[in-house]
Amino acid sequence: MIRYSGVPHRGMITVSIMLATVMQVLDMTIANVALPHMQGNLSATQDQIAWVLTSYIIAAAIMTPPTGFLAARFGRKRLFIGAVAGFTVASMLCGAATSLPELVFFRMLQGMFGAGLVPLSQAVLLDAYPRERHGTAMALWGIGVMVGPILGPTLGGYLTEYYSWRWVFYINLPFGLLALAGILAFVPESERDRQRPFDVFGFVLLSLGIGALQLMLDRGQSEDWFASTEILVEASLSALFLYMFLVHMFTAKRPFIEPGLFRDRNFAIGLFMIFILGIILLSTITLLPPYLQQLMGYPVITTGLVLAPRGVGTMTSMILVGLLNTRVDVRAMILAGLVLTTFSLWEMTGFNLEVSTWTLVYTGFVQGIGIGLLFVPLSTLAFSTLAAHYRNEGTAMFSLMRNLGSSIGISIMITFLGQQIQINHSVLAENITPFNPLLTGAMSLNNTAGLMAINNEVTRQAASIAYLTDFRVMMFITLFTIPLLIFLRTPRREPVAVEQEVT
Repeated sequence: MIRYSGVPHRGMITVSIMLATVMQVLDMTIANVALPHMQGNLSATQDQIAWVLTSYIIAAAIMTPPTGFLAARFGRKRLFIGAVAGFTVASMLCGAATSLPELVFFRMLQGMFGAGLVPLSQAVLLDAYPRERHGTAMALWGIGVMVGPILGPTLGGYLTEYYSWRWVFYINLPFGLLALAGILAFVPESERDRQRPFDVFGFVLLSLGIGALQLMLDRGQSEDWFASTEILVEASLSALFLYMFLVHMFTAKRPFIEPGLFRDRNFAIGLFMIFILGIILLSTITLLPPYLQQLMGYPVITTGLVLAPRGVGTMTSMILVGLLNTRVDVRAMILAGLVLTTFSLWEMTGFNLEVSTWTLVYTGFVQGIGIGLLFVPLSTLAFSTLAAHYRNEGTAMFSLMRNLGSSIGISIMITFLGQQIQINHSVLAENITPFNPLLTGAMSLNNTAGLMAINNEVTRQAASIAYLTDFRVMMFITLFTIPLLIFLRTPRREPVAVEQEVT
């Protein structure tokens, strides 16, 4: 039997880094519902206010990959303290911003400081728990990472409705101060590699590639995608810089990201699957609020309450995974998660504009359980065979791929939604003829008011069908991911360690 020298104050370490994780992931979605209020208060146009989200996303995407190097060079604890402190101060500055340029700049600072919080928290937890308890550690970490985006719109809507849009930023202050105090007091410092060189050329190539990609994804819908010169330029630059980065990574002596990361089969497949999970998670959360509010007439607060069971399902399954991870094959849990997520999306393809609240709650809860069964075991399996010295870089790449999946998935699904609405509108409009006996009274073809009423209803029905088509596409994406489980291998189970506290 192995004797494991335990980490002191593990519980306080877990609480401290979870506070930092929740703070960061909550901020990815909490500001979305407040955008209309910010727009009016700051006298901004629709395109201008979108930069409040774009600046954060791009800054976070660019600063996620160097997390591994910075943690190795300066020490994980020092980097964590700087990230939490910087993120908290930037949040306060966002809340106090008096103009749009100020808010965009402070949001960029938020993204830069917040980029490393999720990968750093994952790395700290993996080191704080013995290998046989990594499933439990990832369950705790996953609760913060997954529940934050789910509860963000609900909390953001409440704060904006009853207080002010500024409180979606001020809410970070208590989280930040508590997390900072806990990290200072309990998180141990990691070993530092002062001799490791910084690959400036590789970092610049990757930053330009990711930045151009995120800018293209964020502005593509408003600029009509590849009909726009701007989008063509951004796509070309992204492809060029990312290709140059890959060539540089496999040929340089000390590249920015070590190629050895991707030689681990579990980790490489895990990156692809977390990319797919990113598509499903945030695309669904992005599509459902407008479906409920614009097509079914749900108020903001009710929408948040209807979507809340999704988070309850996620937390329930993550707690279950933490209890079962040493007793059940991790791949079996991932399979169960994929099957439940596919089933919930299949149920959603049968929605209509009269769908009951119970059906919305039920499908959301089932999908939440499925995503929880996916996220935690996948995180555990991806790092189960990865060498410990790759852990900082690995968690950064894992976080980056999840965020890229979310960005790409949302852009594709929203674009596809718009195209399907136009197609469905044309098909449904073909059935509008003077000989249709239903077109009388308020929907008469003989007056302007009637024509407008008919067009509004056709648009509403066309949008409803388009949403269901998006759900069907995501269902097939999830279904086609199942065969990848064949290539994942479960590491040899180690005897459960007997811990002795270090004093």
